[in-house]
Amino acid sequence: MNAWLIGDLALVGIGLPVAIWIAARGNAVDRLVGLELTGVIGTLALLAFSQAVKQPSYLIVPTVAVVLAFAGTLVYTRLLAPRS
Repeated sequence: MNAWLIGDLALVGIGLPVAIWIAARGNAVDRLVGLELTGVIGTLALLAFSQAVKQPSYLIVPTVAVVLAFAGTLVYTRLLAPRS
């Protein structure tokens, strides 16, 4: 077990449940912040895992996850927009 795996475990074990809890509770803006935080923590966990196992080919997944998380946030804010 190296430092990258310990950091990855901390992200997934502590950070991700907190982000999911924020995304599941509160008003719409709080849920949006939780959604963004979940995407960031998930991407960082995938990056740390690819560094831990020393496989640069694993960097494709977090790269795609960043784009999808951003697009998902745009869709979510579009659905939250007030109807006119």
